[in-house]
Amino acid sequence: MQAIIENPNDQEFSLLLKVRDYECDMQGIVNNSVYMNYLEHARHEYLDSIGLNFKKLTDDGVYLIAIKAELDYKKSLTPGEHFVVTCRLLPESRFKIKFLQEIYNERKEKVLTGLLTAAIIDENKKPILIENLINMVLPAFRKLFIQNNKNTAE
Repeated sequence: MQAIIENPNDQEFSLLLKVRDYECDMQGIVNNSVYMNYLEHARHEYLDSIGLNFKKLTDDGVYLIAIKAELDYKKSLTPGEHFVVTCRLLPESRFKIKFLQEIYNERKEKVLTGLLTAAIIDENKKPILIENLINMVLPAFRKLFIQNNKNTAE
């Protein structure tokens, strides 16, 4: 039986996951490094949900490179526990984007807040302007980026 957890913020992407036993340390809680895997998986699923397949981007010579990660741990997850990872895309600069992510446990308590900054580069390691990327290959991204940019400015 799969647990149902409502997304605390309906305007964000959310992904329901379950803690696997082998992700836990000797204290019986999820090892701190595993949370990065949860966040990465949710980011890739989020991009896929808006029409941006991470592998296809890479195959096309567009690389989203993590350049900064901030994690604020609040609570721990335990084996077998269901949880939700949320993801929201925020503009950072002409060459960078941020992913604001949160993890909530079955009791809807915040477990973690994460902020990942990514640079967008080409196969020659040269920055790609977000505007050029949007115009060239990411029409689905345009609407989302503009919408979130307006929300950030308010």
